[in-house]
Amino acid sequence: VQLQAFGGGLVQAGDSLRLSCAASGRTFSTYDMGWFRQAPGKEREFVATISSSGRSTRYAESMKGRFTVSRDNAKNTVYLQMNNLKPEDTAVYSCAAGSRGISSYSTYYDYWGQGTLVTVSS
Repeated sequence: VQLQAFGGGLVQAGDSLRLSCAASGRTFSTYDMGWFRQAPGKEREFVATISSSGRSTRYAESMKGRFTVSRDNAKNTVYLQMNNLKPEDTAVYSCAAGSRGISSYSTYYDYWGQGTLVTVSS
């Protein structure tokens, strides 16, 4: 499966942004999907994950209540709604697909897409 994240941009603190990750192939609905981010000079960090059916989700503690992950299997797309953005949310956000269950560990994911840059100004 090939993945492409988009929807990033420059926003102000407190703004909202929705990222999308489009997947190719007819097996998208069988994959658990994850969102990760990497800020400049920092290691990649788990953001959120959603099961293949969409019934289960998990978030990093710092994103709970602000970020919402969802998916539309008919459109082969997973979304990340980000509200009340903070300057520390500035990072390249990437989506990933795996089939070993939802996880915060990047090693659970086999396919990665190009990231999209989110910049939050104060």
